Amino acid sequence: MTYHYVWLIWASAFLVPWCALFVANRERRGTMVRASMITGLFGFTEPIFVPRYWNPPSLFDLAQTTRFDIESLVFSFAIGGIGVVLYDTIFRLTLAPISAERRSRRRHTLHRVALVGPLVLFIPLYLLPWNPIYPSLVCLAVGAAGSFACRPDLGRRTIMGGLLFLGLYAVFMLSLRWLVPGYIEAVWNLAALSGLRPSGVPLEELAFGATFGMYWAAIYEHLTWQTTIRRTRPTPTTPLAPQTSRME
Repeated sequence: MTYHYVWLIWASAFLVPWCALFVANRERRGTMVRASMITGLFGFTEPIFVPRYWNPPSLFDLAQTTRFDIESLVFSFAIGGIGVVLYDTIFRLTLAPISAERRSRRRHTLHRVALVGPLVLFIPLYLLPWNPIYPSLVCLAVGAAGSFACRPDLGRRTIMGGLLFLGLYAVFMLSLRWLVPGYIEAVWNLAALSGLRPSGVPLEELAFGATFGMYWAAIYEHLTWQTTIRRTRPTPTTPLAPQTSRME
C-alpha cells in the first residue's frame, strides 16, 4: 500500500478546527492568520526530519525527491492558528494590553532571551547524535519555560494550552492509526525513537502536541505585551421612556 495521499488528507484535516475557530473568534481572526503565517514557515524545516524521523509519501513525491513537501506547509499553517486561540475560545477569554509599569519590571529583561533562546538552542542540540525530534521537543519546552519565567501570569495559559492541544493532537493521531492501519509503522522511523507507543502512537508525537501547545498558547501574548481577561457580555441598556408634552 502506497499511502500516497494520507499525509495530504491528514494535514488538511487540521484546517477543519482552524476554520471553526476562525468563525468563532471574530476579534481574533487577525491573530490567527498572523500566527499561522509564522508557523507556516516552519514547514520548510521538513528536510531536518525526512527521513531521519519519518518519511511520508507525499504529493508529487516531493518528500522523497527533495525532502520538502506541500503537506508540511498546510500542517504548520493550521496548527499555528489553532494553538494561539484554542485556550481563549474554550475559556472565553480576550486580549488586553499590560501596563507600562508591569512591562518595566526586572523579570521582563528576559523577554528577548525567552523568545529567541529556543531558536538559538536548537543549533547545538541538533548537532548531537540523536534524532532531530528530540532537540525540537527540548526547544519547545525551553520556550514555554522561558515564557513562564518572564511572564508568570501566562503560567495557567501555558499549562492548559499544552493539555488542550495535546488532547486535540492525540485525537488526530489516534484517528490516523485507526483509519489507516499500518501507516505509522510504515512511515515513522520507529527504530530511531524511544519505542514507547501509547495506544500505538509514538510517544514523541504526543510530546510534540504537549510542548507545542504549551509554547504556542502563550507566544502571541508574550510577543505583543498583552494578557488575557474574561470576556464580558455587553450590558443591555434600558431604553428611555418616551417623553410626552402637555398643552398647558
